[in-house]
Amino acid sequence: MSINKIKYIGIIGLSLLYSACTVPTIVLKNENKNVPVNYKGGKDTVNTAKIKWQDFFVDPYLSALIDTALRNNQELNIILQDINIARNEVKARKGAYLPFATIGGGAGFDKSGRYTRQGAVDATTQIEPGKQIPDVLPDYLLAANISWEVDIWKKLRNARKSAMYSLLSTTAGKNFMVTHLIAEIAMSYYELMALDNQLFIIKQNIDIQKNALEIVRLEKTAAKVTELAVRRFEAEVLKNQSRIFYIQQSIVQTENRINFLVGRFPRPILRNSWTFIDLKTDSIRGGIPAQLLQNRPDIKQAELDLEAARLDVKVAKANFYPTLNITGAIGFEAFNPTYLVSKPESMMYNLGAGLFGPLINRNAIKAAYYNANARQIQAAFNYERTVLTAYIEVSNQLSNINNLKRSFELRSKQVQTLTESIDISTRLFRFARADYMEVLLTQRDALESKFELIETKKQQMNAMVNIYQALGGGWN
Repeated sequence: MSINKIKYIGIIGLSLLYSACTVPTIVLKNENKNVPVNYKGGKDTVNTAKIKWQDFFVDPYLSALIDTALRNNQELNIILQDINIARNEVKARKGAYLPFATIGGGAGFDKSGRYTRQGAVDATTQIEPGKQIPDVLPDYLLAANISWEVDIWKKLRNARKSAMYSLLSTTAGKNFMVTHLIAEIAMSYYELMALDNQLFIIKQNIDIQKNALEIVRLEKTAAKVTELAVRRFEAEVLKNQSRIFYIQQSIVQTENRINFLVGRFPRPILRNSWTFIDLKTDSIRGGIPAQLLQNRPDIKQAELDLEAARLDVKVAKANFYPTLNITGAIGFEAFNPTYLVSKPESMMYNLGAGLFGPLINRNAIKAAYYNANARQIQAAFNYERTVLTAYIEVSNQLSNINNLKRSFELRSKQVQTLTESIDISTRLFRFARADYMEVLLTQRDALESKFELIETKKQQMNAMVNIYQALGGGWN
């Protein structure tokens, strides 16, 4: 072959190799990590999220429920298995860039046709003087094989790092699940306490209404009121007696929801509901927004997913480059098994290397590359959305806590005023200074105001739980 032909073949080969290594252009997206300096009206750097849940929820019954749920909740245990799966994936990726070695043996036989090249050679060849190669030639092999893809472009190592980030992301997802589980149990527990208080209030109110009913009946006997007044008071008592069963059913469902979260079959939930109205709600410290990036598990998870997605782009990019594979084997091979260890001539070995890269029909590689980049862009937007969501959640709950505090103070005064009005209206009715409807409406308003006070208190407790979760507390 002439030198010019060799030169042309070399140029063509280099051109094909260059075209094989050409990578399409993509646009990467960098996430925006900027957050406001502080929340509206807040400059305190102390953050309630640093408090452990055992110290934040001081009710011993609630603490026992949370502790049991963290051990028995089925959904949380499912996520823990996801962590084990991700951990095993890291081990698999780590082994991918190390050499693979196998050892084993094999046996077979071969019979070539007499009038073929191999058959003709066998017929005229002697293994040793006076001994021809048999027509049916056995073959026995005992060897060790090795194969290794040299990670020259860091494709396999980046894949391992991506799997590691996915593992850490799964762990952060578990932490986010812990915060959500704790918050859900706490809010259900406070709802149960509120229902107990509502049940007590309505039974107490029924007693008051029954007393008023007796007064109205006496007034009817004295011809001071008509039968209509008696019927209206009876209807009011019956309406409230009916409401008792709705509250009792809500208590059953709330208890069952807590038992489900705890991971057990229904049983009574221990609680001290009579302290509900006096529970403190002014111990929240919001800190500064920048602390969300470290405290919120969902933000940490989104950040880790983004890092994994960026490494996946590098892995997909490396598929455009040639891969270097090294293979080798060493062992013994002979047509007689006794020769495998007794004849040094039975030793065999080989070693080879190959460099191969994609040349034509690279659409699948391009599609995988473009998809990896699209997922990286999605992960960047998801990170920004998660940070924005966290900030808005905290901001909303801080405002909610302040407004609910003022609302609770006013509703407390309203309850006190209407409770006093019941006695006043009853006395006035006895002396014919008030109509029976005034008594009835005063009792109805007093009952509703007490219900609203309990509801406001429940909202206060839920806001306290929500801000603790929004700040990223509970998982550490």
